[in-house]
Amino acid sequence: MAQLGDHLLGTDPAAVDAEEVAETGGMSPLQLFRRLAVAEAVTWALLLVGMLLKYGTGTTELGVQVFGMAHGVVFIAYCLGAVFVAVNQRWSPATTALALASAVPPFLTVWFDRRAERRSQLDGPWRLAPGRDQPTGLLERAQAWMLARPVAAGGVAVAAVSALTLLALLVGPPAASQS
Repeated sequence: MAQLGDHLLGTDPAAVDAEEVAETGGMSPLQLFRRLAVAEAVTWALLLVGMLLKYGTGTTELGVQVFGMAHGVVFIAYCLGAVFVAVNQRWSPATTALALASAVPPFLTVWFDRRAERRSQLDGPWRLAPGRDQPTGLLERAQAWMLARPVAAGGVAVAAVSALTLLALLVGPPAASQS
């Protein structure tokens, strides 16, 4: 069972070489994308349970409130992470759009992850990490900066997810509430 969990989360120790661990703390593009894809699917499942409790049994709205917020935050993180990986992997606009669109229907992020892995679209290390490819363009320069400064990049990621979550809260829910 532990091996299945390692595979699902992209944490198979044999799949990470020592140089990649030293440069990025062991988080390859595949591992980052897979963790976000699985987290997005899990929060979808939790939100669906919350919706069942609210609309199916009429027992509580708490599940939708809590799991809806969790799903919203992870949805935003997944979308930002997908763009980050797309820049590194040089995905086409169509592949990037499919990665982003897969976050809308429940559980399709896991399907897209498997599809991308089968097509070798998640292979390799961070190409813009220090000592590797030179960045060209604004997105690649931003990614190279973040890969060279992982702690600062974590702060940027948290700030970006927080700002986009706040914006989503200000705009309101995706559909009119019928409470």
